[in-house]
Amino acid sequence: MIVFGIGPAGTGKTYLAMAMAIQAFKNGEVSRIILTRPAIEAGEKLGFLPGDLQSKIDPYLRPLYDALYQIMGAESYLHNAEKGLIEVAPLAYMRGRTLDNAYIILDEAQNTTPAQMKMFLTRIGFGSKVIVTGDQTQKDLPAGAVSGLDTAVRVLKRIDDIGFCYLSSSDVVRHPLVQKIVQAYDDYETKKKTGEKERKTAKAPGGRKGRYDDSY
Repeated sequence: MIVFGIGPAGTGKTYLAMAMAIQAFKNGEVSRIILTRPAIEAGEKLGFLPGDLQSKIDPYLRPLYDALYQIMGAESYLHNAEKGLIEVAPLAYMRGRTLDNAYIILDEAQNTTPAQMKMFLTRIGFGSKVIVTGDQTQKDLPAGAVSGLDTAVRVLKRIDDIGFCYLSSSDVVRHPLVQKIVQAYDDYETKKKTGEKERKTAKAPGGRKGRYDDSY
């Protein structure tokens, strides 16, 4: 079973996914938890950071650690991590693996490429459950790059056993101001898209003239 949790910042996507994974782990439904996210910001910067590879990638995985500590406690996490029952790793580490009997979470999926998303989804083995979380409005990919999350939504939406859960600004559980900020950006993007459509109509043969005000 695969579930995509898609929504803006502050809706608790990562926290909810983590809570479900830990519950399944404690109930014996899976034997381990695997958490991953793309570290695209790391790109060329990792080599310039001090320390070994683990200390270099840890900052990019910190949100996953934070959620783990909050839900199960640092001591319990460290105990299970030492036994190899909980793994937190960059997405690149998933290549070539088959993940059986595990609860797997891919966080910040909007920052994957289509190839990375396909690679991740094809790692799933027997007895595993997967949650993919992402925000389609917060991409850190290079300009013009296609998001693996956007592609997956289009390609996989008609496949049985793959579910899509969409959250909105009304689901934000952080400070009330965050909800207002998310809604303001949603309104801005909606108006921007409407203006772009009007400009295309105006340029089309026989189209009416129109003007879009981007000062919103």
